[in-house]
Amino acid sequence: MTIALKNIGKKFNKDWIFRNLNYEFTFSNSYAITGANGSGKSTLLQIISGFVIPTEGEVVTTNGEQNINEFSIVAPYLELIEEMTATEFLHFHQQFKPYINQLSIQEILSLVQLPNAANKQIRYFSSGMKQRLKLAQAFISDTSVLFLDEPCSNLDKQGISLYHQLIQNYSLNRLIIICSNDEVEYSFCKERIDLSKS
Repeated sequence: MTIALKNIGKKFNKDWIFRNLNYEFTFSNSYAITGANGSGKSTLLQIISGFVIPTEGEVVTTNGEQNINEFSIVAPYLELIEEMTATEFLHFHQQFKPYINQLSIQEILSLVQLPNAANKQIRYFSSGMKQRLKLAQAFISDTSVLFLDEPCSNLDKQGISLYHQLIQNYSLNRLIIICSNDEVEYSFCKERIDLSKS
């Protein structure tokens, strides 16, 4: 799979965040989108994933359209269903995107070090626990593209180590695009796009 940006631009009100962006993301590669606060990293990621429409230009994939069933995303602005337990949430998510390797819900929760929170409502999770659950549903979904926006938000040192284990074990044969200003989140990326220079 390839995702190509063709003269992408986005403005809010009368202010352009970025313009004339041209880039091609290819399958099995990893990319970091970096830049100063306000440079449009998250906005660009949302455009690439099809959640936001660009003001100008277009996003073209190999099959001619963006297919959200091929995408998984982790982002601070995406909320979990807090009335559900972790088990209920993962079962619910599985209805839309199957999990890889036929992993059970308990195996997935153990993978992100949440085995004892299986029947706990998400509203009672700490911010770090919620982030681990977000990482679980994204990495374990059987998708070919993984979008990560500040993936280590609210994670402690142990959580960051867990994130790197997920990258090592579950990023093979996937296109990965990360938005971040923290190199600990994207140090493994093969290519980097600095929006501060656009």
